[in-house]
Amino acid sequence: MNMDSDLQIAGDILEVPHLLQPERAHPETVAEFAGLARSIADDRAQWAPYVEYDATTRWYHRLRTGPGYEVWLLSWVPGQGSGLHDHGVSSGVLTVLEGALTERTERGTRALAPGSQRVFAPGYVHEVVNDSLEPAVSLHVYFPGLTEMPMHESLQAQCAPVSAPLAPGAVVA
Repeated sequence: MNMDSDLQIAGDILEVPHLLQPERAHPETVAEFAGLARSIADDRAQWAPYVEYDATTRWYHRLRTGPGYEVWLLSWVPGQGSGLHDHGVSSGVLTVLEGALTERTERGTRALAPGSQRVFAPGYVHEVVNDSLEPAVSLHVYFPGLTEMPMHESLQAQCAPVSAPLAPGAVVA
């Protein structure tokens, strides 16, 4: 029976620095972008001083940029929403910092409480709304940086019943 341990066979990887991955200065993977969003969310000093509310439109502020990404802070007063949209070629991470938001997609509705995080790929179509009675704040990381936000027909319009065409000469009562 071989009693060698993995360490005896392979050696201590810390003794071979050229095999270690260099620490990255900026996130590059979806997990790293989600981690960046969590680290900012956990440190109120990085975002709380910048929050403002606007009753006429969603308020937003770019918190940070890095190679190939942007971090945005958004506030939502009750009733405000994004409209149905996607993010073009950008992937993203949405993290709720305060309050509650609702995400609507063709697959259904999802309640997002503080700490909730959603990760999405390019072309993901959704609508985010503050359906609550209290303001909300969210953090959005886009990679690559957001260059477009195409709007889509509303989910309600997509789900509205379609009337059959009337036959020629038909009378509507």
